[in-house]
Amino acid sequence: MRFLHDTKIRFMKYRWHWIIVSTVLNLTAIGVIFFGPGFKYGVDFAGGTQLTVKFRSQPDLGRVRRALESLKIGTVTIQRVGNEDVHEFLIRMQNPKRTEGDFATVMVDALDREFNAKSSAMKLNLQGADTITDELAQANPDHANGTQAELQEHYKPMAEAILAARKKLGILTNAADLQGAALSPAVRAYVDQDAHFGEFALEAADNVGPLVGKDLRQKALYAVAFSLLGMLIYIWFRFKLQYGLGAIIANFHDVMLTLGVLSLTGREMEIPTIAALLTLVGYSVNDTVIIFDRIRETQKLERGKPLVEVMDDAINRTLSRTIITSGLTWLVVLSLFLFGGHVINTFAFTLLVGIIFGTYSSIYIASPFALAVSNWQEKRKAAHRRRK
Repeated sequence: MRFLHDTKIRFMKYRWHWIIVSTVLNLTAIGVIFFGPGFKYGVDFAGGTQLTVKFRSQPDLGRVRRALESLKIGTVTIQRVGNEDVHEFLIRMQNPKRTEGDFATVMVDALDREFNAKSSAMKLNLQGADTITDELAQANPDHANGTQAELQEHYKPMAEAILAARKKLGILTNAADLQGAALSPAVRAYVDQDAHFGEFALEAADNVGPLVGKDLRQKALYAVAFSLLGMLIYIWFRFKLQYGLGAIIANFHDVMLTLGVLSLTGREMEIPTIAALLTLVGYSVNDTVIIFDRIRETQKLERGKPLVEVMDDAINRTLSRTIITSGLTWLVVLSLFLFGGHVINTFAFTLLVGIIFGTYSSIYIASPFALAVSNWQEKRKAAHRRRK
């Protein structure tokens, strides 16, 4: 499918204008990153604790935030998971600077104090299988005989059955939710009378220490750098060195501008953000290779034609494909950004911005730099011949 036929746009005529514009934008992005707001690191990179909690009904997120901020540990971020009627949230709290520690327990306790009535009963939605086993063994509703270890062995399968039901439902609202669980009649009666269900359930708790976060940042940097190096080597052997340099400069341009926008908008840098940047690197170089491949074909068919004209012809012939492919991809990513929910919002935003920069750089950055290096090489060869 093509909708642009026989275009004769002279892209290379104004290449230096666009290179100057891109240079200014890159310098601005570097200034924003290193001298401006900088990056806002998420728990993955800064270190911290992440809870996945499910509420009975829509909670007052202001109360959630105030309860956790009262601990004065670190910055709190709250993200909804799934649809609004699910009432499931990711709650992240960064560790204090250069502080190791798992703050899941104090975070859960703070939410428990805020949303649940004070109770010393067994908390089925907040406790793990081991704690529930211990409490059942202590209460011993089955009046089983044996040592403490034997009682724990007796009640452990029932505690695991309670946890399995909680995992299946997300949150236990009352004893009726345990009808399918393998519980003895006495334990079922004990749970019905003495257990406390509460307003929310703890589904998962994860912790990343600052040292681990620092290591992840370094590895993320290496991932992007080695991907660029791999692209350079591939295009060097596939085409010529000057095309590899042009593609890498274009990719570096795309990544830096995208990082600048992420810094300026205060988006969190997390593992999915790095995944989006790596996706952008691959997507951008794919479009660039299409143009370079057409340049190589045209050079073989029209030997002696000036390279600047060959590049203009190649870009014009692939222009329809570039617009259709990039445009449709951008619309798909836009749908993810608008309707995909908070979890992948930053991932989609990174690609939204990056696709625009990547499409532009394939035309106005990669090819002009490849042309500049080719012209420089030709001048060196001519000067060498004159010396002989």
